[in-house]
Amino acid sequence: MIDILNNDSINKIFFIGIGGISMSGLAEILIDKGFQVSGSDQKSSDVTNKFEEKGIKVHIGHNEKNVHGADLVVYTAAVKENNPERQEAKRLGITSIERAVLLGEIMRRYPLSIAVSGTHGKTTTTSMVSSIMLEAGKNPTIHVGGVLDAIGGNTYIGSSDYFIAEACEYVESFLHLKPYLALILNIELDHVDYFRDIEHIKSSFEKFINLVDKDGYVVGCIDDPNTRELLSKEIAKNNPRKIITYGLNSKDAYYTAKDLAYDDNGFPSFTLVKNNEEIAKIVLCVPGIHNVNNALGAIATCDVFGCSIESIKEGLLNFGGTHKRFELKGVKNGVTIIDDYAHHPSEIKATLKAARNSNNINRIWSVFQPHTYSRTKAFLEDFSNAFGDADKVIVTDIYAAREPDLGEIHSTALEKRLKENGKDAIYISSFTEICEYLLKNTKPGDMVITMGAGDICKVGEIFLDK
Repeated sequence: MIDILNNDSINKIFFIGIGGISMSGLAEILIDKGFQVSGSDQKSSDVTNKFEEKGIKVHIGHNEKNVHGADLVVYTAAVKENNPERQEAKRLGITSIERAVLLGEIMRRYPLSIAVSGTHGKTTTTSMVSSIMLEAGKNPTIHVGGVLDAIGGNTYIGSSDYFIAEACEYVESFLHLKPYLALILNIELDHVDYFRDIEHIKSSFEKFINLVDKDGYVVGCIDDPNTRELLSKEIAKNNPRKIITYGLNSKDAYYTAKDLAYDDNGFPSFTLVKNNEEIAKIVLCVPGIHNVNNALGAIATCDVFGCSIESIKEGLLNFGGTHKRFELKGVKNGVTIIDDYAHHPSEIKATLKAARNSNNINRIWSVFQPHTYSRTKAFLEDFSNAFGDADKVIVTDIYAAREPDLGEIHSTALEKRLKENGKDAIYISSFTEICEYLLKNTKPGDMVITMGAGDICKVGEIFLDK
């Protein structure tokens, strides 16, 4: 490990991919701590423009000359070894580390660090924890994988011993962290370009648990069978860490909910139950039963640190979601446009179920952009069964992200399987043509949800601008 924050030889730090949601946040933290930061990205964005406005040099495009003069180079897992800046840093002997290593080094500086992990729900739950902790006056440093309006971005520089961050399992990045409290939301197979099978990913989460401070906490949702299995295993071997459970459907969960109800917007309320005792009524301003479980995880986490029930209630009530998580983009001609990050079958089901709880919606249109070829191929059957709550499904081209197209899978395969399952589905490649199709076929009272981890949000923006 390199003690980056306490090393006189490291002052100038270069970020490859500085426009990324996590990389930009880490850069901001280091800028606050007095480091000279610069970076590069493939294209300009609002993030890179903001850095430029602050006087931070951002190179658009990757060139080996960009790293000259750097003391340290930070790159994301998506930046491969053949990147010219990584290659030049290696040739020059400049120390280079992956993003998660830097996150781990920063986290070590905070005695009361919280790492939120799981296949789904990390950004939302991290934001819920952050909202409660801010309401409770804990003044944490926050590093979240989405834009949270309460902090005006994805990073907040606090002045306490608390540090709240997402713990990403992709390529086992979270194994660089050493949190005081680890929150495990769920464990499912994903990132099949790295994980061989569910046993592989479960073993990674087991390693992650054992990185938690021995005097710390592990909080987990035991409605999820893989999380329950893992926590039971840890209890059986007398893991010294304190294990706290929550869940909606598990009678043995320490934190649970009852009297679940929804308002006309599909926002849930419930009675919080802790150790079989009714504590308080909780009202959420984000839709879906999955967010009730996310809230329970956030409550269990914040209760560990002594947040009052009033701060928990207010923190959750004030949380209206993060950008790209069931985000209302606008309404045009009576048609509501929502954007959501869902790109795994389980996430799609949860998002559409949340939309179905609204009393103000006629038909639900899902405009889905599959994310990566490997995921689309591996979960084709699961995807074909994930759109049960959608009345209409539009499938567009696969967003390649970090992968090359090997010609093994195409979006038309998903369109075919959806139709075989009785869904009203159509494949349309062009975003402009999707918008034209929606303008001709949607009616007042309809909801259009753009879904995916790529750039599918542009469809809603084009629609609203037409």
